[in-house]
Amino acid sequence: MQVSSLNEVKIYSLSCGKSLPEWLSDRKKRALQKKDVDVRRRIELIQDFEMPTVCTTIKVSKDGQYILATGTYKPRVRCYDTYQLSLKFERCLDSEVVTFETLSDDYSKIVFLHNDRYIEFHSQSGFYYKTRIPKFGRDFSYHYPSCDLYFVGASSEVYRLNLEQGRYLNPLQTDAAENNVCDINSVHGLFATGTVEGRVECWDPRVRSRVGLLDCALSSVTADSEVNSLPTISALKFNGALTMAVGTSTGQVLLYDLRSDKPLLVKDHQYGLPIKSVHFQNSLDLILSADSRIIKMWNKNSGKIFTSLEPEHDLNDVCLYPSSGMLLTANETPKMGIYYIPVLGPAPRWCSFLDNLTEELEENPESTVYDDYKFVTKKDLENLGLTHLIGSPFLRAYMHGFFMDIRLYHKVKLMVNPFAYEEYRKDKIRQKIEETRAQRVQLKKLPKVNKELALKLIEEEEEKQKSTWKKKVKSLPNILTDDRFKVMFENPDFQVDEESEEFRLLNPLVSKISEKRKKKLRLLEQQEHPDKEEEEEPEGRPSDAESSESSDDEKGWVEEVRKQRRLLQQEERAKRQERLREDQQTVLRPQFYEIRAGEEFRSFRDSATKQKLMNKTLEDRLKLEAKNGTLNVSDTTVGSKQLTFTLKRSEQQKKQQEAEKMHRQERKALRRPAGHLKSRRKRGRPFP
Repeated sequence: MQVSSLNEVKIYSLSCGKSLPEWLSDRKKRALQKKDVDVRRRIELIQDFEMPTVCTTIKVSKDGQYILATGTYKPRVRCYDTYQLSLKFERCLDSEVVTFETLSDDYSKIVFLHNDRYIEFHSQSGFYYKTRIPKFGRDFSYHYPSCDLYFVGASSEVYRLNLEQGRYLNPLQTDAAENNVCDINSVHGLFATGTVEGRVECWDPRVRSRVGLLDCALSSVTADSEVNSLPTISALKFNGALTMAVGTSTGQVLLYDLRSDKPLLVKDHQYGLPIKSVHFQNSLDLILSADSRIIKMWNKNSGKIFTSLEPEHDLNDVCLYPSSGMLLTANETPKMGIYYIPVLGPAPRWCSFLDNLTEELEENPESTVYDDYKFVTKKDLENLGLTHLIGSPFLRAYMHGFFMDIRLYHKVKLMVNPFAYEEYRKDKIRQKIEETRAQRVQLKKLPKVNKELALKLIEEEEEKQKSTWKKKVKSLPNILTDDRFKVMFENPDFQVDEESEEFRLLNPLVSKISEKRKKKLRLLEQQEHPDKEEEEEPEGRPSDAESSESSDDEKGWVEEVRKQRRLLQQEERAKRQERLREDQQTVLRPQFYEIRAGEEFRSFRDSATKQKLMNKTLEDRLKLEAKNGTLNVSDTTVGSKQLTFTLKRSEQQKKQQEAEKMHRQERKALRRPAGHLKSRRKRGRPFP
């Protein structure tokens, strides 16, 4: 059993696998099942469900118990009993069957239309009666209320055979040169026939007159479809009282409402092949349309594709088992196809075990990967010059493009573009290089801020990754990839000023540390490979070379710092001379200032003093105010500090305060002491 999936719809092919010849004995069949895995895993749902060469048509009886199929060669009909899962009978015929119909609920009444103009009736026991029609027939339908058979074919007439009277009635005369297909609506009995001119003629069997005409050829030509020939009607199917689906020979399916002459929807198969059959699936509002290459299932309201099925061999006929999710196909191969789609419905009663089997398979899903196929669009086919392969077995339609064999694609592309291999080789080399860089710091471009620092960090990271001892060292987060430091490479305020004095004095130390780090990396790499032969010390080099090198490094660093200091001093002197030269060349001009209204003019010295005071810290200003007496600090009862500020008096207030003070002193001097007054009272002397 093979499982495929399209648009998340599982399709189970129950007829795939190897077929065993009929002449093999049971012993040999069991031996093959032990040896061959494909034979052992196959599911033989119905025994001998195949034809000797080709199967042309396949149908299911109305009661669902029997499956009848016709094929060649020799021309024959086979009936399979689903209750027994085996072949019930096989009857050989004189000529190939164009189509057939079961008139009863089971297989007891069958009508066959042969390709040699004969109509053959079979009963339950076998052959019953044979008659002939004037022209070659292509399709027929049975009208149950009147027991009439309507035959259409290579003629403008529709022949009527009444089975109750056992004779032909007057034919229906159509305007077409030939008729291809026909169908009768089971609700109101409307008879419709499809012509080679691309029209559908509708007739009322009660009055034997035409009641409607649809020009489907003109309606099938849309902006999205490409029609190169006259669309003829190749399939016709009614659904309910008002819906009709029409298939054309150019690969379009038109959905009609009988109350309108304009199609509700036009669906293009994009294969350009005639539509073989059309079926309605009412539970999900789907239409199943099939040509010789593909079976498409799409929504009849929106036209959106539901899923599709593409068998290995060309299709001749498709039958949907009633009220289930099983599809039966007649193929250009001995084995007939059986497909089970759980979404469409449950399995039939006679194979209900399929539901349990598919549920077990869905528990362990397998991904479908097309390694041997290349997906191409229609534009790609035009560029490769392969548009003539559309509809052939080399291309399999899939959504808006096609799948084709990867080997064929490479061959054609090499023929169209001889330098494609060189481009492919360059792409592979580029991919290998990118794989080697996968562990490095990946930056598409350097940041706008601190580009030099970012480049330095990238180089250091690459050196660490190149070293062989990196596996034993604990990997630390990189500054470039750490979110905590991303502002340093985004905000211009964090830009490193390389011309500043601090950076120039610190740069020798940083460069010396980076050199020591590199030297440490080299020493650790040497320790990782102790098996290597140690190099001999060069002549004239002492054993304590490392200590001497470290002392030389320190001396070199000190000299570099001194050199930078001298350069900074020289640059500072040059700047001072440049400023002095500019000051000498500058002509001083008097500047005038405007005093705001309501303010008094004070000397520039006071403003300079105030400016200096404002530049001081709060602590210095508080100490100065405490010294001047304008600030008083005291402790409160709760233990906190209390500050009291007093305004500073002006000069005029000070002079007035001094005058008042002198006046009080003068008045005090004029007063007499209190003790002198008391002594006078005691003596009885008056006051002066």
